[in-house]
Amino acid sequence: MNLLMTNDLGVDLGTSNVLINVDGKGIVVKEPTVVAMDRNDGKILQVGAAARNMMGRTPGNVVAMKPLTNGIISDHEMTVRMLSAMFKTASKGGLLTPKPRVVITVPSGITEVEERNVINAAIEAGARRVFLIEEPLASALGAGMDLNGPKGHMVVDIGGGTTNIAVLSMNGVVLSSSLRIAGDYFDEMIARYVRRKYNMVIGQVTAEAVKINLAQVYPGGEELAMEVKGRDAKTGSPRSVTMTSTEVFGILQKHAATIADEVTDVLSRTSPELVGDIAESGITLTGGCAQITGMAELIMEKTQIPCVVADEPASCAAYGCGKSLAWINSMKEGPINIARKRMMRASQQ
Repeated sequence: MNLLMTNDLGVDLGTSNVLINVDGKGIVVKEPTVVAMDRNDGKILQVGAAARNMMGRTPGNVVAMKPLTNGIISDHEMTVRMLSAMFKTASKGGLLTPKPRVVITVPSGITEVEERNVINAAIEAGARRVFLIEEPLASALGAGMDLNGPKGHMVVDIGGGTTNIAVLSMNGVVLSSSLRIAGDYFDEMIARYVRRKYNMVIGQVTAEAVKINLAQVYPGGEELAMEVKGRDAKTGSPRSVTMTSTEVFGILQKHAATIADEVTDVLSRTSPELVGDIAESGITLTGGCAQITGMAELIMEKTQIPCVVADEPASCAAYGCGKSLAWINSMKEGPINIARKRMMRASQQ
């Protein structure tokens, strides 16, 4: 038995979910980005799905929380403790197995300070070395795009905290943009609508369920309905209403259109040669919210370019991280200065 073995991990650190791809094994961890903690002694009670099930249901001394907001670490300590637990689950090696080297995704809109926060959190959680990869690049690799040559490709990654839009060529990001309009934002808009329209308060988990079951962002979809349970805002009593997909279309269509408009803006700043390539190869949607009914059709109508949803879109970034482990020895360790590169590209246009 080889006790001294490599222990490389590809980590898709998302606002809604964390997926960990182990070199040679595939995705072994797929858990919600949620931590449950006892306020009294600071003890971590649950991580992942078990913690998510506690959201909105905990006693006063227990808090279930998301330590990332809009793709960015908002609670450093909780992120470290969450990653530490997940790293231990993913990297069960031999006695002499070293700490893992980790490739971890970051959104296109991240600053250098935020990049360093991700690196520090991973190191404190038990990583030996940390390498960053821009999320749309990882998603494109995971979706099976051939990025080796000069031909241009476009990926739109619609996750929980951010939507990342990128033009890619020659194994790199040529142009990118990041919006904080994504899954969590849609959930918030649904909860606000229910409060305003029905004077009823619903939790984040319920709002997400409405999105998953009823969300449509392009006309002509099948009419669906579901019972939504919550609390009356005035009396505090239990209450329920029936919502339809037509209602949810009215809530989300404008915000989904903002994503489509940003895609056209990125195309307008892309070289004609690369736009020609993209028109031929099409736009690929990845991320969990790429599965919202009508999202591909909406972007296709705005851009007049064929648009498809990747296979297993929610897992594409994790699969891409796994592929990137093959060249981890040649990757640059530490911050990759996405914000600085974006500013330099903008100054050249």
